[in-house]
Amino acid sequence: MTHTRAVVPFAVAALIPGLLVLAGVLDGLGTDERIPIWAAVLLAVGLLTPAAVGLVILRRGPRNLIGWILLVGPVPIAVMACLEVYARARGTDGAFLPGNDVAGILSVALWPTFYVWPLAIAFVFPDGHLPSRRWRWPAVAVFTAAGLVIAFVLVGEERLDPAMGGGANPFRVEGVDVLLPLFWAIWGVLLAGLFLGAAAVVVRYRRARGVERLQLKWLAWSAGLIPLGLLVCALSYLLVGDVTILVPAVLVGAGVCMSVSVGIAVTRHGLYEIDRLVNRTLVYAVLTLALGAVFVVIVVVSGIALGRGSMVGTALATLVVALAAAPLRGRVQRGVDRRFARARYEGLSRVRAFEDAVRRGAEEPEGVEQALRDALGDDSLRLWLRLARSERHADVQGAIVDRAAPAQASRTIVEHHGDEIAIIVHAPLLLTRPDLLRSVVDAATLPIELARLRAEVRVQLAEVEASRERLIRAGDDERRRLERDLHDGAQQRLVSLGVSLRRMQRSLPREARALVPAFDQAVDEVGQAIADLRTIAAGLRPPRLDDGLAAALGDLARSAPVPVVVRVEVDDLPPPVELVAYYTVCEAITNAVKHASATRVDVEALIEGDHLTVRVRDDGRGGAVARGASGLAGIADRVGAQGGRLHIDSPAGAGTLLEAELPCAS
Repeated sequence: MTHTRAVVPFAVAALIPGLLVLAGVLDGLGTDERIPIWAAVLLAVGLLTPAAVGLVILRRGPRNLIGWILLVGPVPIAVMACLEVYARARGTDGAFLPGNDVAGILSVALWPTFYVWPLAIAFVFPDGHLPSRRWRWPAVAVFTAAGLVIAFVLVGEERLDPAMGGGANPFRVEGVDVLLPLFWAIWGVLLAGLFLGAAAVVVRYRRARGVERLQLKWLAWSAGLIPLGLLVCALSYLLVGDVTILVPAVLVGAGVCMSVSVGIAVTRHGLYEIDRLVNRTLVYAVLTLALGAVFVVIVVVSGIALGRGSMVGTALATLVVALAAAPLRGRVQRGVDRRFARARYEGLSRVRAFEDAVRRGAEEPEGVEQALRDALGDDSLRLWLRLARSERHADVQGAIVDRAAPAQASRTIVEHHGDEIAIIVHAPLLLTRPDLLRSVVDAATLPIELARLRAEVRVQLAEVEASRERLIRAGDDERRRLERDLHDGAQQRLVSLGVSLRRMQRSLPREARALVPAFDQAVDEVGQAIADLRTIAAGLRPPRLDDGLAAALGDLARSAPVPVVVRVEVDDLPPPVELVAYYTVCEAITNAVKHASATRVDVEALIEGDHLTVRVRDDGRGGAVARGASGLAGIADRVGAQGGRLHIDSPAGAGTLLEAELPCAS
């Protein structure tokens, strides 16, 4: 049963191309007038498009009434076309085919089917139900009127068209002419149905919110193309005089647009910006009318002044229209925005005014967040600025933000030249107005980019200041510890030694006074040693670095409790870089021995481009992490303070690789 339901839509859709092929075959049998190629193409496009859209909708929801209307609606029109061709076709003997009179009258009677499926869409779009129960009887009256019009034509028409043989109507009922006033009344009901369908869309739109309103905008736009197309045809008739192809092309085009727009509204209503599409349609409609009117006026006036048939007037009108097109379009665009897209117009005005103020220096770029709130009417809006070369985001003041947005909020990515520069967190309601949202965001791209750059500078400065502060604090703590250890240990012993030497010097007998200079020299040496200890505590620079990084690392390797292989291919490094490199290796070896139980350490220092690269690899247990006040965190701060980068790769059980890159260009 399920398989049968899945096949039915395709079987119905196959009727249309089948009937069109049959009509083509019958047309080839011979008629007084062959169907023009352009007419056949238009008919095929006009019938197959709604059927195809209906199939797409039914694939998503087999019970969707909109899909069935689009699928079944064109079938009677295809039948009518096939019947008309059959009624005109003739056999090889030149005689009409059997039953051509029946086919002819049926084809004439079925013309109201052109209106039935668009009216049905207007009444039940987009949920498949009437706007309310009050609309039930008007809908029944309209579709009943369509059936009665078909019936009246079927029994009231006297004779067929001469192209169909001009015979008598086989379904003619005598005396039906007395009901002619009733026929026109029923025809009036059918005509009123066009306005009722439009009213149903308007009523539903006023009550709609969110997605349903977007869907109705698609239908309203496509329906509005019909009178616009007829207006274009009228202007073409006035200017050209022959609209044989244009009128059916416009009507078919409007039907195709209606089918496609309904399909988009049902399946992909949020994918395209219907507000912008409606806006552009209004702009170009008004522009076409204005330029057409100017052209006609100039041609008529020049014809009166210079005589009919003068090419001067036509050339002058063409020149004026060409020169006026661009400036007039700008004026029309502003007028349409002001009248029909007030929120978008005011939002863009606010953003552009803010951008001008930033250019003049009257506003700071950080005010773009408030400008966006005012332009979009969303006080909850927040702007997260993407920091370059990282996954972090900051607010306009440079504070790092958590990317977890509130559950009820939506996000819009802001891009510049294809790169993300910010995320706007806003109310979900703005997603139902994509034209407003996208237009305002695009207009605010420049101030957002300026705010992002300034926020990034703030973040980097804050990180540098924090790093420097940690380094200074760590250095002060280390110096205080060393000073305390030296003061309480070696320095006190040296002081005691100096005091003892002085006491011994004073207690020397007269005959040993020759030793006084030696005692003085010893006390001076003790004092110098104390001064050296104080210098070491203050500077913390290993003396061996005076001989270069290679010598200092060599001594470090020889004093290590595990084998350390050192390869150094550098010389003449700046002293600060040497010091940071030395302490990086010291900390790495200490961690490898103390925490990772390593049995071997490899140290490498070499110049790569304009950077000194220091790599320390051990075969320990891994799992090293730079966090808190650990030694690795201190090394990371030292490397960062020098403008470098520290990378730690330490998977559990696979050893540790510590790599530091330090700029050392002269």
